[in-house]
Amino acid sequence: MSEIVSGYKCKEHGMPTKRYCQTLDLKDDPELIAKYKEAHSRLKVWPEIMQGIRSVGILEMEIYILGNRLFMIVETPLDFDWGSAMARLATLPRQEEWEAYVSMFQACRPDCTSNEKWQLMERMFHLYE
Repeated sequence: MSEIVSGYKCKEHGMPTKRYCQTLDLKDDPELIAKYKEAHSRLKVWPEIMQGIRSVGILEMEIYILGNRLFMIVETPLDFDWGSAMARLATLPRQEEWEAYVSMFQACRPDCTSNEKWQLMERMFHLYE
């Protein structure tokens, strides 16, 4: 809990980046939520999924949770094209299998791709100029 109140260090990429923010709801079941969190732990997340995310050009991805609401931050190079990267990601090894697996925890149709499940959010405020 102390990390929550002290904040999270951001990785520096040594280049200009842009950020995408997304949201998704899990089924409102504490047992399923615990299993979903475990599936995303360093020891349980599938290596092919991590490799696939990196291979389409994503520099960093973070998922935050509050109750059953997920919030994802994706950092990419400035020239990153979301549509083509997500289309490519959907074709990579084990991606379809991963999406089918995690869909049992998510409040969405089981046949959705990652890009269909996670909804891009609109930034409505920022402090910097």
